[in-house]
Amino acid sequence: MKNKGAKIAVILTLLVFVFVAWIVVLNQKNDPVPEKAPTGPPSIEGQPLLGESNAPVTIVEFGDFKCPACKAWGDTVFPKLVDEYITSGDVNFAYVNVPFHGQESILAALAAESVYQQDPNVYWDFHKTLFSSQPETAKHDELWVTTEKLLELTSTMPSISPEKLTQDLEQEQTMPQVETDTTLYKKHGVGVTPTIIIGDTKISDPFDYAEIQKIIKEELSAPNE
Repeated sequence: MKNKGAKIAVILTLLVFVFVAWIVVLNQKNDPVPEKAPTGPPSIEGQPLLGESNAPVTIVEFGDFKCPACKAWGDTVFPKLVDEYITSGDVNFAYVNVPFHGQESILAALAAESVYQQDPNVYWDFHKTLFSSQPETAKHDELWVTTEKLLELTSTMPSISPEKLTQDLEQEQTMPQVETDTTLYKKHGVGVTPTIIIGDTKISDPFDYAEIQKIIKEELSAPNE
């Protein structure tokens, strides 16, 4: 009888374990894709901004100019946002530097901040040109972000002084702006690039354009506070 009771206890234990495991899996499947940032929307004060400053919805990209995924996002998702929402005035877009890829990332961020300070109107041209200069993934680890390369990329931008840009890079004059971005991405728990936050909602898959559209529509239909 004791053996029979022990067997029953083992069976019941196994059944409880299976039931708990099933509940855990079920809960994981039902988790929503986006998550509300507990820190609220990222501050865009002093950040490059594309679109109307008073647009009802703000999208922030936390990115790295050396990040292949950021380049892919900029080539595929970003143009759709511009055509569908930014041009219409419904959305504006800010970019925050996240220099995860070492010294080259920092140099690229310093250059971008220098260009923005010298002429905000050409920042987005430089932004696009710098990402377009990123080598193919197989050669991604090769040195390509250099002062010479950055000067070359701005050589067709008359409003950008090569002397000023060189000085900013050599003396790291725009490091305070890069450090502001570092504080910002750490505050919002950014661990990968690109990270996209719409309002105060962090998108778990930045390439899921349908989810991005859904969040934008929710933000647009939300009552004004």
